[in-house]
Amino acid sequence: MSVLNSNRISRLLATGYGLLFVCGVSLSLITGPASLRAETPTKPASAKAKTEVDTASGKRMLDAIKYLASDELEGRGVDTQGINLAADYIVKEFKAAGLDVTTVEESAFQKFTINTGSKLGPTNELQLTGPDGKTIPLAYDKDFRSCSFGGSGKFDAEIVFCGYGIDAQDAKYNDYANVDVKDKVVIIMRRTPQQGDKESPFAGAHGISRYAALRYKVSTAFGKGAKAILFVNDYYSTQEHKKEARELEQDAIEELILATEKWEKAAKDKEETSAVSLKKALHDVQQARKNLKEAHFDRLMEFGYAGSGDGRSIPIAHITIEKCNELFKDAGKPTLQELEGKIDETFKPESFALPQWKARGEISVEQIRTEVKNVIGVLEGKGPHADETIVIGAHYDHVGYGGEGSLAPGSTDVHNGADDNASGTVALIELARKLAARKEPLPRRLVFIAFTGEERGLIGSAHYVKNPVFDLKNTVAMLNMDMVGRLTDDKLTVFGTGTAPRWKQLVENTAKAYDLKLSLKPEGFGPSDHSSFYGKQIPVLHLFTGTHSDYHRPSDDWDKINIPGMERIIGFLEEIAIATAENPDRPQYVKIERPAATMRSGNRPYFGSIPDFGGEGPGYHISGASPGSPADKAGLKAGDAIIKMGKTKIDGLDDFDLALRMFSAGEEVEVTVLRDGKRVKLTVKLGKPK
Repeated sequence: MSVLNSNRISRLLATGYGLLFVCGVSLSLITGPASLRAETPTKPASAKAKTEVDTASGKRMLDAIKYLASDELEGRGVDTQGINLAADYIVKEFKAAGLDVTTVEESAFQKFTINTGSKLGPTNELQLTGPDGKTIPLAYDKDFRSCSFGGSGKFDAEIVFCGYGIDAQDAKYNDYANVDVKDKVVIIMRRTPQQGDKESPFAGAHGISRYAALRYKVSTAFGKGAKAILFVNDYYSTQEHKKEARELEQDAIEELILATEKWEKAAKDKEETSAVSLKKALHDVQQARKNLKEAHFDRLMEFGYAGSGDGRSIPIAHITIEKCNELFKDAGKPTLQELEGKIDETFKPESFALPQWKARGEISVEQIRTEVKNVIGVLEGKGPHADETIVIGAHYDHVGYGGEGSLAPGSTDVHNGADDNASGTVALIELARKLAARKEPLPRRLVFIAFTGEERGLIGSAHYVKNPVFDLKNTVAMLNMDMVGRLTDDKLTVFGTGTAPRWKQLVENTAKAYDLKLSLKPEGFGPSDHSSFYGKQIPVLHLFTGTHSDYHRPSDDWDKINIPGMERIIGFLEEIAIATAENPDRPQYVKIERPAATMRSGNRPYFGSIPDFGGEGPGYHISGASPGSPADKAGLKAGDAIIKMGKTKIDGLDDFDLALRMFSAGEEVEVTVLRDGKRVKLTVKLGKPK
């Protein structure tokens, strides 16, 4: 089950469907398919229930989960060798179950590549040139660094100082109000005005405003036509870093005083004592003073900070305050500290152009492409409907060693993902084993798919529906399992029960034999791979036993899995699959309007696009529009790439989210999309936020 960091969550809020779950709070935000889980956390099953495995299938499943959730598989991150071991294991089990594993070019693997990061390219140069041949060279690592979340390219353009790079209508503050940045290199300070002032319009709920986000600043500058960005630290933050270092020095001094007093008292009382703690305390003071003296509080961002981009952004670098002030001095402008102080005092921008100065350079950031693969096994049908397909799926990737997808900040431990989603993967294998063991083939083909890249935005299932092995027109249903390993109090959530008229009664009747207490969700879009299929007008069902405190943390391990509960869920889905395969009539697709929300998502009007995180090329790629949404009514389609919204350029979900905030509900906005290589202009009437 996919999870996002704060930047990515912000981007997804614009997309238009689903529920977002953060730390147990159901927010009902208008979010994309890779959002967090939508259910309230459940209590873990009892230890007794989890360990009472007395069936052959239960023992087999437990062994499988132990392996898939072992440290050897490295959390099944898409950029690890462990996920390849998992894929090999799955195809071996599919074959042993009796599935055909040769349907993709004589293989079970549907292979493709995705972007999994960035690395520094060979050429990264920067200099500032002024009138009369004046040049300010910048040395890499000392005076500037390239930013991993930017793009590559050469630039030679005039410089504009844009303050904090903020255009905030709600705060009535716009650094771009009186400057033109089109085809210019912009210098932008980090953070926001009036830091430390709790009454500031930029004082966020946790002291950090969304306008401080690097990706917000990048999207704003890009949307206004900037050629490149040079970030510079704000002076306030450097002083805060220095203050922290002084506090650490003072703490070390106090510890030295206490250690000295204890040592002196022991000596006075003629007690046996050691000078080890005293020496350590003295060493800590010396180290703290050394750090304070030698530290560079104007820290350049390490390459890799804030993640990687998609390779389509403008070049971005981070320069030192010293070099920025050297430029300002030569151009007859105040220092960065003076400008920051004036902005804080007046709450008015201090942006200006430097028409006689240019930034000239080249930034080289290379995208890391990694081969990934869906694993596909097929059980052919027999009879007049044998060419019709039922897809049964579960994703097998997880978040590796943490990072962006982790809810354990800073952790680099293996995130084993026993419930998410080794449980669904093992259930998929076991269900395949059961259905393949039938004496007579079912009337319809069953296609079992272990999807990759779900945690990064349903990438594997999105790739499959773009490149189906079996015709989607003859794919009658998709049944999905994601996090089915923590059945507690017999509660099972089933999404998609409104996507076909027959689902609700079939699901409710089938559940009775397995003593399952159902929570039915009619919507077809949601936070797992079934969304990709519902976007292609295919009825779906998605099973989920609830999130928990181990979700996307290293503690999601095999010993907390409820194997008997999984066996009941597998039996439940087996009957649904058989009933769907044997019914002469295929399930009828139902278009579900967006579900009612219980909490507003802020000042962002409703649009209703469904992001395609695997899209290649310029623009914000969509895999469809939520039924009945403004985007749907305007005629946006799967495969469209939004490249302009109003007058704002769009080159990704960040840019789209930002542009959307510039409009209000009820406004009609012209949206330009690339469709089959051609520009198409559509008019979208934005809806009320939810």
